[in-house]
This record gives sequence, structure tokens and C-alpha cells, in this order.
Amino acid sequence: MKQERETVRTALRFDNARLIDGTGATPVNDAVVVADAEGTITYAGPAASAPEDAAPTRTIDAGGRTVLPGFFDCHVHLAYAQGSPPGRRAELDPVLVTLDTAARMRQTLDAGITTARDVGGLSAGYRTAVETGRIVGPRLHTAVRIISHTGGHADVRLPDGTDLSAGMSEIADTTDAARLAVRRVLRDGADLVKICATGGMGSPYDQPDDEGLLEDEIRAVVDEARRHGGKPVAAHAQGNAGILNAIRGGVTSIEHGYGLDERALELAGERGTFVVPTLSTVYAGINKDTMPDYHYQKKVRWSGLTKENIARAIEYGARIALGTDAAVGPHGVNLMELSYLVDLGMDPMAAIVAGTRTSAELLGVADRLGTLAPGRTADLIVCDGDPLTDIGVLGDPANIVCVVQDGVIRKDLLLPGATTGRQP
Repeated sequence: MKQERETVRTALRFDNARLIDGTGATPVNDAVVVADAEGTITYAGPAASAPEDAAPTRTIDAGGRTVLPGFFDCHVHLAYAQGSPPGRRAELDPVLVTLDTAARMRQTLDAGITTARDVGGLSAGYRTAVETGRIVGPRLHTAVRIISHTGGHADVRLPDGTDLSAGMSEIADTTDAARLAVRRVLRDGADLVKICATGGMGSPYDQPDDEGLLEDEIRAVVDEARRHGGKPVAAHAQGNAGILNAIRGGVTSIEHGYGLDERALELAGERGTFVVPTLSTVYAGINKDTMPDYHYQKKVRWSGLTKENIARAIEYGARIALGTDAAVGPHGVNLMELSYLVDLGMDPMAAIVAGTRTSAELLGVADRLGTLAPGRTADLIVCDGDPLTDIGVLGDPANIVCVVQDGVIRKDLLLPGATTGRQP
């Protein structure tokens, strides 16, 4: 496949496009999107009202394809290959780990994810590497490590005390220790704080219904994050008791949310708490032959319950952002998550908004990302097919024929001789 990428910004103009701007507004047919040489959108709307070119511009004929905002994945683990337990990373030469991580970042960007939130295991150095142009990948927010209690979801020590986390875990068993853990991850450059409010599927010592950090410990974490620049707090929370603890404790987002009941949904609605369902882990299927028995038993019990509860959350109108838990599932097909949201009852346009504007709101960047409008940063993708009639087209990276990030063309399959996916 022939593919060329630019490494510098230039003024851009997309003609003959179908515009879905991320706000939920009706699509605009025969649309034009213009960005200046600084990477800022100056126009996005009908061709009939588009300005005349005021400066030399690279003009791209979208060919009637759909232009959308660059998407977010708010729950990834880019430091790990799919299916690899945390300890597997420590068995490799760190140079190879770095190169493999960079490759996953590139793969994620090419799938249409221009911004990602890594919620455990990724050094802040990768964020800086993207910001400074050392590597190409989604702009990153990273939690660096995950705060858990002893024996909790992120405690992956062996019975003899050997730590397999490869730097992923931060153990805290008291309120004071929870505050200290926050200070440690922030010292290491974290953009957000990640905690475990419940047990989980892949951890051997606990169950999703088990509670993690105590409510007063969660409150301490939230307060400590507030004291240091108002950093957001994401809570791994699967069972409903821990979900309630996390919401009452003041977290910004509930990650997974598999056991959400009506009481939790009401409380989340009152407090503006986001929900990041990570349905990709649920739809990945269950294979008894390749899973430890404890993991298999949990998945059998929870898969159906999860679909019922997240479907109810969608019907309720929960504030849902897009996340996949990539590493538990495959990297580079992140937008398949949209199909799973739609399968559980979300309208395709609402799913697109969840992956763009709402996710930008969760990350606190909605003033510049997540929608296509004048003054916003030029993060956008062009896709083959119509995602409003077949949301699945976005889940196939071959259909993401162009990716623009901060005004720079990162992926371009529209060039002469390039191989593209389906035509609209």
C-alpha cells in the first residue's frame, strides 16, 4: 500500500465533503473545511458559504466522503501488547518495549484516534515525545500508574512479593497513603489520577463486586488531585458498590461501569460523572482454552449483565465517553467501540458525539478539540462510507483514508496511487 505523510503544517482545504462536525448537528452535504497554516480551523460548513482562498492552500477533494473530528479513546494501555500481562513487559529489552509502544501509538493514530488517555502503564515521556515531534501518535494524557490497595485489581505482586507490574502499580492502604500515592504519580508527570474502586476481571485476587479503595480514601485522592491543578480522577469501577463509592467520592469518570444500576446512574447524572464503558472487552468473546479459569468464570458471569446495564445507561442518557481498554483487546481498531454502543441502543450520531465532543469534555479540551468549528484545532479524519447508516465503517482502519492532527496530515490514502477502502 502506497502511503505518504506530511510532517509539517500547511494551510488545508477539504472540498466536496460530507461534514459531521461532532456536535450532533445534521450532516452538511457538499461541505468545505478550511484550516490555516497554524493548524486552526477557519471554516467548516456549506460550500456555498465557503470563503475564497486567501493564501496558498493544499486542496483535497474528499470525493463525497465523510469528514469528522479526530476521535478520542479515553481508556487505553499503550505500553502493553494485546493480551500481555503487565509482567510480560519487564521480560523484554526496554529499547524494544519503547519501539513496540511507539508502533502501537502510530497504529492507534492511523485508526482515527488523534487523542488518547492512557490509564495505566505509560510513562509521561511518551506524551512529551509526541508533543515535541520525536514520535508520531495520538496526543496523550497519561495516568502513569494505577493506585490500588493490597490485593486489589492493580496489585499484581506474586505471593512471594515479586512485583510484576513493571511500574504500573501504586499501592495505598490508608487515607494518608492514598494522598502520598497521588503525589508520587503527579511528580512523575501524570495528567490524571487512576484508582481502583473495585476488583476486576483479569486480576486473580478479587472479584468485580469487591470494593477497592474506601470512600474516604477516594475522597482523599480527589482532594489531593484538586490541590494540584485540579487533576481529574478516573476510577476503575465494575461492581455497583464500588461505583457508588467512587461517585460519592467525587471522581471524574467511572471506567467500565459494568454493574451500574439506576441509583448509580441517578447519582452520576446529578454529579456530572462521566461513564467510559469499554465495551470492546465485552464483545471480544470468551475463550476457555486461552483464559485462566478465574478470568473465564468472571467473564461468563458478567458479559450478559454488562450489556444489560450499559444498555440501560444509554437509555438513561448517561454522560458516555469512548474508551476501549486496548491491550485487553486489540490495538488499532479502536472505533469498533462505536458499533458496540450502537448495538446496545445508542443512535449512530450520538455514538460519534460520545467519541468526539463528550470525550473532549471528559479530558477538559472541548474548547479546542472534539468538534469542527472555526477556532478549533484542525484534528479531523476522512472516512469511506456513511457512518450514520453503517457505523461499522469507522471501525475498519482501511476506511480511515485521511487523518489530520493539529493541522498536520498524518495519514493520507487519497493521494494518487494510494489504496483506499470502500467508496461511499
